[in-house]
Amino acid sequence: MSGQKLHFVLVHGAGHGAWCWYKLRCLMETSGYKVTCLDLKGAGIDRTDPETIDSFDEYNHPLIDFFLHLPENDKVVLVGHSAGGLSVTDCIHTFGTKKIHMAFYVAANMLKNGFVTDQDFKDGMPDIPESGKIPFSMISPEDSILKSMLLRPQPKGIKRAKFTDGPDADKVPRVCIRALYDPYLKPDKQQAAMIRRWPPSQVFDIESDHSPFFSNPFVLYGFIVKAVASIKL
Repeated sequence: MSGQKLHFVLVHGAGHGAWCWYKLRCLMETSGYKVTCLDLKGAGIDRTDPETIDSFDEYNHPLIDFFLHLPENDKVVLVGHSAGGLSVTDCIHTFGTKKIHMAFYVAANMLKNGFVTDQDFKDGMPDIPESGKIPFSMISPEDSILKSMLLRPQPKGIKRAKFTDGPDADKVPRVCIRALYDPYLKPDKQQAAMIRRWPPSQVFDIESDHSPFFSNPFVLYGFIVKAVASIKL
């Protein structure tokens, strides 16, 4: 397997799409990595009406389908943002170390079994700002406009994500990248609780709001490259 490139699969959060990773994808591909950015059901350019997606399995089907069509001996590095962490966890339970080298949670939901208990909702759901209140943001005006043009409604099925433990789920190395100025998944609240409940192998703190791929892509890229240096192909 010498000479093989690491293959990164970048998974967007609720309402976003493959488009949100454009800065990180550019950095990775320029450095020689293989990168896949996909749209989940009802996101990005997928034509499904997000209002009709009632189950998490339907929402996450494009990512599961991607894994099912990977060549037999291929493995990837998963990177999930926000609710994309649920998609990453689903794949960890489903495919484990057979298909996943390492998993990154970027300002992301990192509940091991999804939304099962009231505590899960408390720890894993983002804080929604009061009506009319603008949440803290560090992204550029250009990226802010891009988001406003491309964001789509969030499918109800995301909140119905529930997972059964996979046979080797705890053997997949997980890395949490905690956004220090996240107004939605606060570092000392939701992010701290999820780290405590399902401890990852590494934790990095990034100077960012909820969207490090927009507000601090170079440091985000550096953390990811540092963590994957331990992977042996």
